[in-house]
Amino acid sequence: MGYGTGLNNYFIGIRYIGQQYRSRDGIFNDSPWITENFNTMQVWGNVPITKRAILNVIMPYQHHNRVLPDQTEQKINGLGDISVLAFYDLLKRTPDSIISITPEHYFQIGAGVKAPTGKYDRANNTGSVNPSFQVGNGSWDYIAAMNYGFTYRNWGISTLLNYTFKTENPKQYQFGNQLNYGINAFKTYYISDLALTPIFGIAGEHFEANKEYGEAVPNTKGSVFLGKVSLEASYNRIALGLAGMVPISQQLNNNKVELKHRLSVYVNINL
Repeated sequence: MGYGTGLNNYFIGIRYIGQQYRSRDGIFNDSPWITENFNTMQVWGNVPITKRAILNVIMPYQHHNRVLPDQTEQKINGLGDISVLAFYDLLKRTPDSIISITPEHYFQIGAGVKAPTGKYDRANNTGSVNPSFQVGNGSWDYIAAMNYGFTYRNWGISTLLNYTFKTENPKQYQFGNQLNYGINAFKTYYISDLALTPIFGIAGEHFEANKEYGEAVPNTKGSVFLGKVSLEASYNRIALGLAGMVPISQQLNNNKVELKHRLSVYVNINL
């Protein structure tokens, strides 16, 4: 769902992300489908540390469940993988501008790390083709990111691009490198001290094949292209946001995994 809200704000807050998938319970085309729910609670923030440097931190707690063909439910939960990124403003908007009367641009580049603070359990993959049913992936991963956007009056465009280099975990399993991209368009409406910002966008993800003992794992690469609609309401320094994403097209794990939808709710204190 990205490292920020799409509005390029400084904030500290709490975000919930819910994702629903269905996956084949086996490697055959006629294997039964199972429903998988991924639930994540995050403490997150974009905090300025100098005039041009920003620190982004995401600390997740995971609670996942899936219903197997015999109607038994499997649950896993625990601290997920914490990520820390540093962004630098190569091009910075005017501070404290509310409605820009001329186009204002920003451009950020960043890099960071995702630490293996979440548990990876190989047994969770038994009988399922979805290896992502994990609290964490067990490896140190490295992230390169870029954000660009501009505002004009109360309109704006924001874009993001990031790439995650994933390494092998101690269980000799390596998740595939991942590319994420997205573009959002928004307009802010002001009603006294209340600001309402509807946001419309598209996003995409591409995953390389996973590896086990150095060999590519079949049916583990893919891509998904999504449409996104969200709304943020701000009053003074408090912001409440709701975002939904649905797949427009997808090809995940050789069509043995399907994303149904994603939902995000957050409450932030703007800095």
